[in-house]
Amino acid sequence: AAVVAIVLVGAGGAVVSAAALAGALLTGATIYLLARRGGVHGYRLVLVGVGVGAVLTSVVSYLMTWADVTLAQQALVWLTGNLNGRGWDHALPLAAALVVLLPAALVQSRALTGLQLGDDTAAGLGLRVERSRVTLLLVAVALAAFATAAAGPVAFVAFVANPIATRLIGGARAGLVPAALTGALVVLLGDFAAQHLLGAQLPVGVVTGAVGAPYLLWLLATANRAGRV
Repeated sequence: AAVVAIVLVGAGGAVVSAAALAGALLTGATIYLLARRGGVHGYRLVLVGVGVGAVLTSVVSYLMTWADVTLAQQALVWLTGNLNGRGWDHALPLAAALVVLLPAALVQSRALTGLQLGDDTAAGLGLRVERSRVTLLLVAVALAAFATAAAGPVAFVAFVANPIATRLIGGARAGLVPAALTGALVVLLGDFAAQHLLGAQLPVGVVTGAVGAPYLLWLLATANRAGRV
């Protein structure tokens, strides 16, 4: 949605952020509705998400092939994830969203433990399964949407934050707050390296992608050897 706004309309700033937010919410709703037949299960939700993501990626690629060079460059920088030039006009809407969404995430995260046991067990424990799942998905999509609207899709932060936090605190699962703080620290360190340590000012997504991809592959390889994948 942000690329469409940049390439087709020549939009920038708040308009691109608004388009990204609207596109994220619409995409999240589409994935949930497509995965809902017969009940939403983790693997089906992931597979539907991968399929929808592939379709949207192909649309982005098509738009980039015939877009004006200047607009295509702007879209490419946004797609990489970038904190350069971000100011209070980007931070204030995100801060206002966090005031509402963070408490909601902390309250709803209590349902995650029950949902991990399976729908039948969770329902037996008194959890409203469908209502809890919809609320959790809505909060998660909104959090990701507002962050992406402000800075673009900074790569691999969500994948590496929880494993790093788990290793730092030495627990079986890091939990929501440690993982969120670790993700924020990863972005800050990545942006510092991109601005001051590489000889040129780069988008933060370049650093998080370069570091996060090998780390994710290492996690998958070690988990596979341990028989967890």
